[in-house]
Amino acid sequence: MIDENSAKEEVLEAVQQDGHALEYASDELKDDREVVLEAVKQNGYALRDASKELRADKEIVLAAVQQDGDALQYASDELRGDRDFILKAVRQDWKSLYWASQELKNDREVVLAAIMHDGQALRYASYELRGDREVVLVAVKKHGIALRYASAELRGDREVVLEAVMQGGWALGYASEELRGDRKVVLAAVRQDGDALRWASGELQSEIVQCWADAIEQETKND
Repeated sequence: MIDENSAKEEVLEAVQQDGHALEYASDELKDDREVVLEAVKQNGYALRDASKELRADKEIVLAAVQQDGDALQYASDELRGDRDFILKAVRQDWKSLYWASQELKNDREVVLAAIMHDGQALRYASYELRGDREVVLVAVKKHGIALRYASAELRGDREVVLEAVMQGGWALGYASEELRGDRKVVLAAVRQDGDALRWASGELQSEIVQCWADAIEQETKND
């Protein structure tokens, strides 16, 4: 176990095994680029224990984000509001969008970059962008469940919902009540995932179950 009296070589060896060991290093070594870089490469959360200066170092913070997107929470305010840097961060790990400045959560290019990594990044976009049809379409095509984070208006948009349920049937659960009673939408969802039937309107559930029963009966007769 290292402590604040441990030599640099000892600390380097320790953080390469467990990045959290940086917590026990001296302030001097928490401000050492080589030590901190090794620590965040092993565990992004080690950024928390780096010096204030190194939490504003782009190379070190990006290495931390690459290991774990949530490490961005320990970066300087300046970096979390730096558009070029955040574009790089969200391309490494979409979860880092959560820790970006409010202004950048409303930046279309930044949000789309995160969504291209994983559609679920829509959950961290601004209210305005969660109501942007093009942005939401990109999101649900990547991950159908992203429909959950779309505006109420878009959860009632037939094209958007169809794209979502074709990617993930369970997205039907986040569609508007009207579309959960739309035969084409429900059939698309059920084809993708039979369990999605639970989210259909009662009328369509009964209709589809009866169709299944009739098909089974016909198959039995043919046998």
